[in-house]
Amino acid sequence: MGEIMDIEVPKEVAKPMTVYVWDMDETLILFKSLLDGTYAAAFDGLKDTRMGVEIGKRWENHILQVCDEHFFYEEIENYNEPFLHSLSEYDDGQDLSNYDFNSDGFCFPYDDSNKKKLAYRHRLIAQKYSQGLNKVLDQEMIRLWNDLYNSTDSYTDGWLSSGRALLEQTMGKTSFSASDLSSDMEPGSITTKCQNINVLVTSGALIPSLAKCMLYRLDDVISANNGKFYSSWEVGKLQCFSWIKERFRGPNVQFCAIGDGPEECEAAQAMRWPFIKIDLRPSSPHRFPGLNMNMVRSYIDVIYGAADAEAEEVKE
Repeated sequence: MGEIMDIEVPKEVAKPMTVYVWDMDETLILFKSLLDGTYAAAFDGLKDTRMGVEIGKRWENHILQVCDEHFFYEEIENYNEPFLHSLSEYDDGQDLSNYDFNSDGFCFPYDDSNKKKLAYRHRLIAQKYSQGLNKVLDQEMIRLWNDLYNSTDSYTDGWLSSGRALLEQTMGKTSFSASDLSSDMEPGSITTKCQNINVLVTSGALIPSLAKCMLYRLDDVISANNGKFYSSWEVGKLQCFSWIKERFRGPNVQFCAIGDGPEECEAAQAMRWPFIKIDLRPSSPHRFPGLNMNMVRSYIDVIYGAADAEAEEVKE
């Protein structure tokens, strides 16, 4: 499996760096609960179930269209990997600008030759992810996508925009991105800007999850590169959490997991990380809108102890 550069946070960093490990479905985004009516049911008749199901179906169509038309999904559906660069050792760096993906013979068996072809596809998907859907979709599709996002955010009372806003708050103005670090960077050059990182661990297959992340406008706050986007589809969440802990190791690093399911809860408990369980019910504070940085910080402080006064400052 391909390697990604480990990040060891230097001792010079005065404040703790917090790694937020997010689930995606029914946490940062709503999809399955719209399709099956679970979201509307939590409101005891106050939400139009049929409208929610229709919104879910529209999302399903968009996700499948992006996967099939732009992410090679019909070809690679049976070759799920835990992250995009897991096959980087098979990628020889060939220029793909004129590469003919339609006739390169990608197929079974899953040997070294076909792993190289899959690595090429992953590289192109990573490039498209980093560019954003505005560079990939035509204007009509962009219009439909924006309308659907706004309709969903309205139907869910701002769940999508609130989740994104919290991601932005966790990063803060002085946050750094793992993709900004280079192998020749001096450890001392990472200063107090090295604060928070958002990592996504989805239980879904990698490629559809990447498409979801883009369609739900999260791709600019969660990178697909450098150990910040994982699929636990085959390896499980505990394995992904273990990779994350090893990757962002350091004496002054804190972790916090946020999700709605039992698997991420059990994995967080095994790692001795704080865990925040997202709840669809409108009366719960652990939902969007509702969950805020003060709440998140309180869970972290229970495990790691309260930070100093300066580090505790939260800009709402």
